[in-house]
Amino acid sequence: MTRIYEHEGYTLEVSVEADLAIGAKRLAQRRPGYIAVVRIFQASSPLSPLSPLRFGETAGRPFSTEADALMGGYSAGRNLIDDVFCHEAR
Repeated sequence: MTRIYEHEGYTLEVSVEADLAIGAKRLAQRRPGYIAVVRIFQASSPLSPLSPLRFGETAGRPFSTEADALMGGYSAGRNLIDDVFCHEAR
């Protein structure tokens, strides 16, 4: 699942991947989880100024649903744009 959002002149591409953990981590995790992958683009450039970023919930856990991962990735991407690209000198 992939969604495109616009924020402050930037394009956020948020996709969701199943968390395919293996080994001991997978045994401890009984239900599937999801990771948000966020790419940020400037409107004037087809290249992203950052590498794709992967987000989960707190403490490194994956999101429990695809919808949670999608919205979590969108929120994280917006916050990153606001903090890094749109900050004002104070």
